[in-house]
Amino acid sequence: MQVEIEVSKPIGTLLKRLGTDLYEREESMHLALLSVLAGESIFLLGPPGVGKSLIARRLKFAFKDGLSFEYLMSKFSTPDEVFGPVSIKKLKEEDKYERLTDRYLPGANIVFLDEIWKAGPAIQNALLTVLNEKIYRNGDKDIKVNIRGIITASNELPPSNANLAPIWDRFLIRYEVGNIKQFGNFLDMITNTNDVYKDNIPEELKFSNAQLDEWSEQIDQIEVPAEVLNTFQVIKVKLAEHNARGVGVPIIVHDRRWKKIVRLCRASAFANGRKKVDLMDCFLMKHCLWTHPSQKDVISDILIQTIADHGYSMTTNLNTLKREVQEFNNDVLGEIRIAHSVSAEELMVIEEEYFEIIRGNTNFTGRYINVQDFRDLSVNEETVTNVYDDAKNIVNRLKCQKGASASNTIIIHHNSDANEYKLKTKLIEKKEYISKQPHQLVQKFWDERYNELSQYISLQIEKMDTDAPQEIKELDGNLFVDEDLSKVVRKNYDETLSQLKELKLSLEKTQYAYTEL
Repeated sequence: MQVEIEVSKPIGTLLKRLGTDLYEREESMHLALLSVLAGESIFLLGPPGVGKSLIARRLKFAFKDGLSFEYLMSKFSTPDEVFGPVSIKKLKEEDKYERLTDRYLPGANIVFLDEIWKAGPAIQNALLTVLNEKIYRNGDKDIKVNIRGIITASNELPPSNANLAPIWDRFLIRYEVGNIKQFGNFLDMITNTNDVYKDNIPEELKFSNAQLDEWSEQIDQIEVPAEVLNTFQVIKVKLAEHNARGVGVPIIVHDRRWKKIVRLCRASAFANGRKKVDLMDCFLMKHCLWTHPSQKDVISDILIQTIADHGYSMTTNLNTLKREVQEFNNDVLGEIRIAHSVSAEELMVIEEEYFEIIRGNTNFTGRYINVQDFRDLSVNEETVTNVYDDAKNIVNRLKCQKGASASNTIIIHHNSDANEYKLKTKLIEKKEYISKQPHQLVQKFWDERYNELSQYISLQIEKMDTDAPQEIKELDGNLFVDEDLSKVVRKNYDETLSQLKELKLSLEKTQYAYTEL
């Protein structure tokens, strides 16, 4: 089945319509719609009055003939109020315990459950299969529900003393909603008289059930490339390292959640009109990995650092390539160069800052010159330079220039004379190399290694030059991820491509070293 790529424009238009007059709530609305496309649920954390229920009520407008169910939980809530009352007729005539679900949660397309943690165990247990398998157990029958989106909300996290971990784990996307921060948006919100509960979505933009079913099959076919899978692996390792340090609340992520996150990334790629997941989609993990708001910054830092350091570089085996090219270079140089030691003179630095002038019979005062001052001198031009005594005090300012006869001499002009003086040196042992021609068999072996490495590096460069540019161009337009994060992906791409080209150049220099002897 061919993956559609025309969906991004209508979905983008739909998101703009859904976000109309929702000040600073665009991201939460976008993520809510993404959860629908992925067949997952979203949990909104925030105080009363910040628009959590509004997001759910607006989301139902995305569906043709969409039915919604909304309920505010309390400790007195009963299953009848959420899943429907028991059918008295069925109970009397057929001795069957079944609920009338049509106008309740099992019969809805969009569900909003507020204050979810106040629900009793009977409601929570029934919700588990609805959230995960989209199945509701009605009497002795398993009913496949047609719920497209489940939005839950609360002004608090699940109490740690309650057995709520199973249902908490079912909420794939977790998003914290707060009050409006920008003053201009705040003023617009309080003075806006538009009906935010009015359906403003054109019929042609709305989803049909058949369309969503078809899209779901196409989402499953979205490719998950190597750079994305590598990113998932590295992040999993980094989370384990974070937990091992014992700082803050541990970030525990089980296998089922990782699988669902991949599905979410696939849905994002599909909605953005792509046939494969990209590194921008990976940033969606920041909404899926935290269990406490205090973990969000840590997770964001791990995501950014991982993608910045490893994104494309792991796919191209950059570190392995660097090692193999260096080993090849070392092998070649070790074979074609014969080292031998020679004695040489080197300027002696006094007190890490001065050279000593061997004056002989002179009539000027001072015997030291600053190292940097000497290095700044030229052969052809005189420069007034400080001369120091044994206590390293300035005792003279003389015109000086470097000596033409040797790199360790200085010409000093004093009165009308110009004399060349040696600077104090010391003998050192230096290594020099003599080149030799390699044996033909050795050179043949090197040629094979060179060709293998060169072809692989060229292939990686070609892939990045030809395959990635369209992906790089699309980074800024992701419907669900902040476009500022595209800088992280682009930086890794540019650095990886640059390092590949440097490796190819280094490889060519090594080959030249043994072929042009």
